[in-house]
Amino acid sequence: MSIPNPSEHSSPLAHRPWLAAYAEGVPADIDAVDQTLVDMLSASVDRYGKDAALEFFGRTTTYGELGEQVERVANGLRKQGVLAGDRVALVLPNCPQHVVAFYAILRLGAIVVEHNPLYTARELRHQFEVHGAVAAIVWDKVADTIAEMPSDVRPRTIVSVRMPDALPLGKRLALRLPVPAARETRTAMTAKPTAKKLVAWKTLTAAGRLPKKIAKPALDDIALLQLTSGTTGTPKAAILSHRNLRSNAAQGRAWVPGLKEGAETFYAVLPLFHAYGLTLCLTFAISIGARIVLFPRFDVDAVVTAAKHSPPTFLPAVPPVYDALARAAAHRRIDLHSIRFAISGAMSLPIPTVTRWEEASDGLLVEGYGMTESSPVALGNPIGPTRRPGTVGVPFPSTEIRVVDPDNPSIDRAIGEAGELLIRGPQVFQGYWERPEETAAALLPGGWLRTGDVVTVAEDGFVTVIDRVKELIITGGYNVSPSEVEQVLVLHPDVDAAAVVGIPRSSGGEDVVAAVVLREGAHFDSTGLRDFSRQHLAAYKVPKRIVEVADLPRSQIGKVLRRSVRESLTGS
Repeated sequence: MSIPNPSEHSSPLAHRPWLAAYAEGVPADIDAVDQTLVDMLSASVDRYGKDAALEFFGRTTTYGELGEQVERVANGLRKQGVLAGDRVALVLPNCPQHVVAFYAILRLGAIVVEHNPLYTARELRHQFEVHGAVAAIVWDKVADTIAEMPSDVRPRTIVSVRMPDALPLGKRLALRLPVPAARETRTAMTAKPTAKKLVAWKTLTAAGRLPKKIAKPALDDIALLQLTSGTTGTPKAAILSHRNLRSNAAQGRAWVPGLKEGAETFYAVLPLFHAYGLTLCLTFAISIGARIVLFPRFDVDAVVTAAKHSPPTFLPAVPPVYDALARAAAHRRIDLHSIRFAISGAMSLPIPTVTRWEEASDGLLVEGYGMTESSPVALGNPIGPTRRPGTVGVPFPSTEIRVVDPDNPSIDRAIGEAGELLIRGPQVFQGYWERPEETAAALLPGGWLRTGDVVTVAEDGFVTVIDRVKELIITGGYNVSPSEVEQVLVLHPDVDAAAVVGIPRSSGGEDVVAAVVLREGAHFDSTGLRDFSRQHLAAYKVPKRIVEVADLPRSQIGKVLRRSVRESLTGS
């Protein structure tokens, strides 16, 4: 069924009321970008050639060295048969080779496909079936997993990367990394191993510089296929162009007043294979000539050690990271005051976390909002006195929003009324790779992206996310937001974390059920927690059942996996 084009003039938000809340100096719109990501890197290499671009356990790479390595690896890939338009998979933790490979692929006009290196063999195989990469640059710990894929899925060229090669010699034995799930399960999930020669990373770096005659990509060429929903459903690949990603980096630059180009230090504790970490630490940071301190995984001790010689100034992270660092600051006298910009995303930011962080750092912690399909950032709290904890802020420059009836997107909701959020702007993706029906369902006429998130918008334009359309709990005919109930539960002094899900009833509908992790030394009191909830929630929102758990299942960036919580509570 075709969906009518939402009226361009009927939205109560058409006049962009949020502009009044922008921090001083933030423009209503950015200039149209004229650089590809390749041009962006070249500009930073020219301007900041002698400055540090990357730092990895104390070893630095200058912008000049980064540019040289990108040219060599691009030529090495060309010699392996990679052409413009080919898909090249990256299956790497955060390391210097990841950054080099990302830009080398783009320099050829090829397309990057990012993957989580901790996925199981089954998950990786499903993703490779989606995109059909001709080459893969992979962590050596998962190289065999990729090589053992069936011949109709396996890329013809597999480049193996040893991360210790990027470390200072004295620290190679100290690198602490997670065990890839792929290695644990590959024999059960893949075909019989076949002989497959692996190409060493040094083979690529030993190639000469790429001939200048090799054309660079155009602004509207595809830069990235970013996989989404790989662990909760059939994986899809969001198509992001150079224009999309470069625009989002420019929007981020415009959003942050007081940013010092060539003088900021970003801590890349977010995985670069995730859209959030990729844009904040791989494109935005490069665009302003920042030093990027890379961490293969978030580790408080590693962060503390790095901060002694390269104090962070810009920290994009998720709430569990801010909680861990704030507590470390309180108990171990760690100084967080160098961090001038702290941006939280990917999940709801609890107000207690904001309070803990700001007491520990004396800086602001602001929440933003986005999704893979919007490159990913679309909204953010102003970095200044108008920020509003508990909301995801207001639309970025050059970004429009609407709030519509989820069942009929042609009908706009009134100010303050809950509805599905639509987004339009230069960062909105081009569709899903080889999925025309799903593309049509996500991208409405006029370029509006359906987010699947239920929100309310205040008169001044600040947006509050209620929940995912598909995660709302229906009980007694009422809709219950899991996030709202979770935010109440974590206000209790005994609760460290909470996840709320709907459990089906035999009589129809769902019960609201919560799983909670208690703070150290706390005593579990289900009745007391339910009584506390009643003080803050309508009766139908109060959990029917509350259970104590040792921990909550989370994605690698720390997002609670509600589906897994529901499965553990139901035994299915």
